[in-house]
Amino acid sequence: MSEQAVLRLHVPEPSGRPGELTDFAYLRLSEPGAVRKPPIDTSHFATTDLAYALIGVLDAQGQAVGPWAPEIDETLLRRGLRSMMKTRLFDARMIIAQRQRKTSFYMTCLGEEAIALPQAAALRPGDISFATYRQQGLLLSRDDISLVELICQLMSNECDPMKGRQLPVLYSYKRAGFFSLSGNLATQYPQAVGWAMASAISGDSRIASAWIGDGSTAEADFHTALTFAHVYRAPVILNVVNNQWAISTFQAIAGGERTTFAARGVGCGIASLRVDGNDFLAVYAASRWAAERARSNLGPTLIEWVTYRAGAHSTSDDPSKYRPADDWQRFPLGDPIERLKQHLIARGLWSEQEHQQVQKELEAEIAAAQKQAERFGTMLDGQSVSPATMFEDVFEHVPAHLRRQRQELGV
Repeated sequence: MSEQAVLRLHVPEPSGRPGELTDFAYLRLSEPGAVRKPPIDTSHFATTDLAYALIGVLDAQGQAVGPWAPEIDETLLRRGLRSMMKTRLFDARMIIAQRQRKTSFYMTCLGEEAIALPQAAALRPGDISFATYRQQGLLLSRDDISLVELICQLMSNECDPMKGRQLPVLYSYKRAGFFSLSGNLATQYPQAVGWAMASAISGDSRIASAWIGDGSTAEADFHTALTFAHVYRAPVILNVVNNQWAISTFQAIAGGERTTFAARGVGCGIASLRVDGNDFLAVYAASRWAAERARSNLGPTLIEWVTYRAGAHSTSDDPSKYRPADDWQRFPLGDPIERLKQHLIARGLWSEQEHQQVQKELEAEIAAAQKQAERFGTMLDGQSVSPATMFEDVFEHVPAHLRRQRQELGV
């Protein structure tokens, strides 16, 4: 009797195997400066190697090396470091506010600060970002976004610009090109591609930036968006933040161990890059490359940002249940804030003394903003948005039956 092959379904192992999952050998690292930089009009075929390498600029000594080292204004570098520090301090303070029950929920981007901020600098006014809940840096890097307003949204109080209709951290800022966040993951991708297609159809020069996490690449929305982006050459940057964890599930569950997430873009006919997401200069350079490509009608670019989610998934999560406590300290790409700080110090643009001074100034600024926001109410004291707002913003003219209900409610 001839032997017959036995088919077996491959089921990924569950997370939480410290000896296997945290040695970071699967990352396929490249030396900073060693990866080539192609012209923006390159084909997707010619980026295959870039989807498996790791584009980096900052070396161990804090020097910018290699073809991806960008020409970047010193003011932008200083501003970038300050914004990253501000984002981390804001996150830490809002975590405390949640533990004090002043807000119900919060999500940090601890360890990922070098991704959103440089891309914000690479985009132009009028471009729009379809972000996830870990890109608060896109807002915190702007001078026209009030910290008080952000905190009021987190506390769902009477000055919440969302009028209590969104969960905390699900911001929306049309004036800042920041599309409304969604708790339903992966929806931003097809929305961003559709918006970019509309921009191209109308003859506009604006581009879109879409964001997704490694775990959400397993959603159908991700693959649908890639198909449309490729077929219609949509002017969009497709960001995949590979922070190694999707809630309590290791990125291997979404297939990240056997290949890279960037490789999926190449397979869909999209130019793709894999970038050190903890390297501020590399993120800025790759974002500029992709933005220029999109704005030149050369099509979309998918970028996998390799980073590490240093904190819990949210304030409802306990990461000690599924990973070692010292994982972030052993992550080979290091702390993004420390890396940019050392680069600036090496160039004579920063110092330890200035770093401490800026940190104190930012702490005071955030504390003052929180104090002001709390005057309008917190979850703890029960002050919230007026019930009258439930009758607003749906109909241009409120129908009679809703006017009657509002009168019955006495608001």
